Amino acid sequence: MKRIESRALVIGMWGNLFMAAAGIAAAILSNSIAVMTDGLFSLIGFTAAFLGRRISQKVEAGPDRLRPMGYAADEALFTTFRALSLLGLVLFAVATASMNIYDYLSGGTPPQLVYAPLLIYFAVIGVTCFLLWALHRHTWSRTGKSSDILRLEAKASMFDGIITAAAAAGLGAVYVFRDGFLGPIAPIGDSIVVLLLCLFVVGQYRRDLMAGMGELAGVTASPATLATARRAIRPAIAEYGGTLTDLSVIKQGRSHFVTAYYDPGTAITAARIDDINLRMIADMRADLPGADVLLIISEHPRRWPDDINPF
Repeated sequence: MKRIESRALVIGMWGNLFMAAAGIAAAILSNSIAVMTDGLFSLIGFTAAFLGRRISQKVEAGPDRLRPMGYAADEALFTTFRALSLLGLVLFAVATASMNIYDYLSGGTPPQLVYAPLLIYFAVIGVTCFLLWALHRHTWSRTGKSSDILRLEAKASMFDGIITAAAAAGLGAVYVFRDGFLGPIAPIGDSIVVLLLCLFVVGQYRRDLMAGMGELAGVTASPATLATARRAIRPAIAEYGGTLTDLSVIKQGRSHFVTAYYDPGTAITAARIDDINLRMIADMRADLPGADVLLIISEHPRRWPDDINPF
């Protein structure tokens, strides 16, 4: 699975580098801010694929002296970095487009677009985005739909393709109707397309950023994941007896950290505790691949009752 994931990320890395180079070259030849923005999105995609491949090689490694909680948080860190980088690029693109529009309204003359390079660019990049999306989506399915890196790369390829198609449609409309009703805004049509595209994508990147930050902060997993974890842990409780006093689940990348607060109701040996914990881990991983269970023996839930807590 690691080999399959790594191969897909390598292909994605070079595919994004090709699209970034094509976007920058086409932007220089056509004087298009929208195409330059599209190329910079792909450049961030190249960097993300490079980092994502390195992270995926260690994300499932167990705890060691350097990382006593393992390396699962690296995937959440990757998601946060990627979303934050894309949001930064969106802000840069909005500022650049806004300045061009302001200069035009103040009497300036924006550079005239050269449309010939754009036709080739949009056709080639559209096909490349589709192929990368299909590759990452297929690989994500083959690896059990557990990799947040592949899921995010597939989503990014899809969004890149949508952005490219929208930019092509917007600039095409400006070209066709530049002597008609779009004549007054034709000189800044490129900048207007950039603003509209940024408004379209900013919500998605913000959600990705908040999700990554939530995982890094240790926010409770979704209600559906909590329900799955509770169902998975019931067979062990039914077999060994006792009471589950509380359960918490934290998602970090493709991993889930489950903490089970368990009251055995009787004296219990360390060996039996190990048996219960291993049974819980096996059952949990059947429903939440890559999950780990920390078993805490206590008659209380995660928060000490106020009447016995001296602190």
